[in-house]
Amino acid sequence: MNFQDSILQGIQDAFTSCFQTTVALDQLSLAPTKKEFEGSYTFVVFPFLKQSQLSPEATAAKLGSYLKTHVAAVKDFNVVKGFLNLVVAQEEWISLFRQVYTSNNFGQLPSNGQKVMVEYSSPNTNKPLHLGHLRNNFLGYSVAELLKAAGYEVIKANLVNDRGIHICKSMVAYQQFGNGETPTASGLKGDHLAGKYYVLFDMHYKAQQKSLMESGQTEEEAKKNAPLLLEAQEMLRKWEDQDSEVIALWNQMNGWVYAGFNATYQRMGVDFDVTYYESNTYLLGKDIVEEGLGKGVFFKKENGSVWVDLTEEGLDEKLVLRGDGTSVYITQDMGTADLKYQDYQINKSVYVVGNEQDYHFDVLFKIMRKLGRSYGPGLYHLSYGMVDLPTGKMKSREGTVVDADELMEEMVETAAQHTKELGKIEGFTETQAKELYEILGMGALKYFLLKVDPKKRMLFNPQESIEFQGNTGPFIQYSHARIAAILRKAEQIGVDLSADSFAGILELAEIEAALIQLLNDFERKIKQAAEEYSPAILAQYLFDLAKEYNRFYAELPIFHEKDIQLQSFRVALSSQTAKTIKRGMSLIGIQVPERM
Repeated sequence: MNFQDSILQGIQDAFTSCFQTTVALDQLSLAPTKKEFEGSYTFVVFPFLKQSQLSPEATAAKLGSYLKTHVAAVKDFNVVKGFLNLVVAQEEWISLFRQVYTSNNFGQLPSNGQKVMVEYSSPNTNKPLHLGHLRNNFLGYSVAELLKAAGYEVIKANLVNDRGIHICKSMVAYQQFGNGETPTASGLKGDHLAGKYYVLFDMHYKAQQKSLMESGQTEEEAKKNAPLLLEAQEMLRKWEDQDSEVIALWNQMNGWVYAGFNATYQRMGVDFDVTYYESNTYLLGKDIVEEGLGKGVFFKKENGSVWVDLTEEGLDEKLVLRGDGTSVYITQDMGTADLKYQDYQINKSVYVVGNEQDYHFDVLFKIMRKLGRSYGPGLYHLSYGMVDLPTGKMKSREGTVVDADELMEEMVETAAQHTKELGKIEGFTETQAKELYEILGMGALKYFLLKVDPKKRMLFNPQESIEFQGNTGPFIQYSHARIAAILRKAEQIGVDLSADSFAGILELAEIEAALIQLLNDFERKIKQAAEEYSPAILAQYLFDLAKEYNRFYAELPIFHEKDIQLQSFRVALSSQTAKTIKRGMSLIGIQVPERM
């Protein structure tokens, strides 16, 4: 039992002794004391005044007196209204640090026997990935890593939208205007080449619309009758009929795109355990429609279309199969949900998709629960807000998309320029410097996109993200590099870093105890971030940890400390902070440099 548990047990005992009432342990919790008050942990008494029948101050004072007398970990207390602030005994901090420092699996919670799939990325094969995809991929990867660290078995999935009218638009434009262009011949990545023709399609399609309107057609008629659109619709029909020429072109262009995506994913530092393709899943779900009709979950209208009535769930009626027997998006999503479960027997399924799809996933999840799926309660939509640059919203059809590859390259170049100006690459070879720029540029980008609550729409500021001061990736990365330099010096002068080397320490400075408290909070933050599907919680923790370490570094000597045990302890405290930063940053997909 660690001392927080013993304090909570003491609070439970205090309620029995002082107020002759029983409070369940799971109702009791401690929070870190606010900086302006003395103490390390605070117990809030307001929810328990019914049991005490006293004022908040009197309740807190009685509990505090009991704890000071009966719980060794509590050295003293103070009461601020209904807040009981507890001062922890010095020896408890030292004992706690030894536990953390000697743990072999700090930052990895034990298995909980649960299996979860996290689906993210979900690109279309008619264009390259953009800024919105960066937030999606970084979120999905980080949530998956956090869930792993919280004890889940995790399957990372990607559902690629590789079919449909939008894919045929790129193919038709390539047929008409491509002249056999290839990624190799053009020097373009395959996904950029496909995107080029998607933009070309839109340009020529608009020109055709304008021409038809000038010849007397209404705007609506011109949109429907433009020859390019009719060709794309015909190509889709041929694709569905497995026309050999169309399938050959589709395979060729998708092959180019996948090669491009893979290069982008590699630079992003994200990966997948399984990839599903919509071309294989788009016919799924019709058997579920039959099942739903049989169970009375769905109903048929006179035209033969099948619907679900979700009015009792606060929604409306939703089409699940057209009258001609063809699928809608929800049909195939029902089928894919079942397929995922058949493949992996998952307990939870997390869909990382932008908030413009909130209604769609609300409908899908309510349907699967009404159908009685065992995995139904574990379906979750990680709905995130859009990302804007100072220049405004992105529109891919018009070719003004904020391209992911270009933005990543710009971030690395900005990191290089900024790092050179600050003189942080002294003694680096050209290769080492390039590696550092990549780590800093990608770290800045990821951290800035992940430090914001996923649900919030955000404005990405490239210049602000690369700063070495403030709540940024580079600040935390630089803090790690600073500690790594301390550890190298400690090794050179032979500092003993075994837990026994500081066994005789009796007194700690306030900042040392605060740092131990933060380090001990790491696993709780991992659990919270995983449960709330929010890397922002861990990002904030890592910033606080780096900030607190820098305060420790500024206030206390390490190598000028004459007490050998204290010197060993401070180096060990530095070492544990570095390990925690490195582990924590890896959970949000960010590397940390060993030197700068």
